[in-house]
Amino acid sequence: MKDTILRENTTINCKGNLLSVASPIVMGIINCTPDSFYDGGVITSIENALSQAEKHINEGATIIDIGGYSSKPGASEVSETTELARTIPVIQSISKKFPKTIISIDTFRSSVARKAIECGAHIINDISAGELDKNMIPTAGELQVPYIMMHMQNTPQNMQDNPTYCNIVVDITNYLSSKITECNKAGIKDLILDVGFGFGKTVEDNYTLLNNLSHFRLLGKPILAGI
Repeated sequence: MKDTILRENTTINCKGNLLSVASPIVMGIINCTPDSFYDGGVITSIENALSQAEKHINEGATIIDIGGYSSKPGASEVSETTELARTIPVIQSISKKFPKTIISIDTFRSSVARKAIECGAHIINDISAGELDKNMIPTAGELQVPYIMMHMQNTPQNMQDNPTYCNIVVDITNYLSSKITECNKAGIKDLILDVGFGFGKTVEDNYTLLNNLSHFRLLGKPILAGI
């Protein structure tokens, strides 16, 4: 059987601004958390966040991704109130100072996503692909903003507890394919796929995904790679 290759989307609509993804673009990450596994505790003020955003932009970032809930293995629970307090002021400040910059909100909560979009964000970046909040996909459809959906086995609290797959490439392809159908039904027009390196995967799994990343282009959507 031959593979069916869907026509790949080459632009995404960010609140009326068409962003080309025909060639690779860079997403700069700002973790507004004290316990991020990458740079936890660096962003302690609005001034720090603006400085980091400016650094990313000057280095070529097209998208600035703001997160307020650490997704490291074994991450602590964070309340919605805390997540909003960490992210919304940063989004508002970056949106005001760098109005041409595309901002994504890294959250699995639909309520946080909605508030972030209202306050200046353009894209929803959901590590759970709607699994942790059943209102997320309908909300993204209602807001008509691009939606990044990532594959994650289980939750950040237990995702690295012996993750297993029959065939990781096939398993994730089938999962993302079913999620694309769900998103289409919700009216989401712009989708970006993330295979979720390190989220419920062993080191061997990560290398297998990296070696087969081009396979996921068969799904016809842009791919985000967070290595």
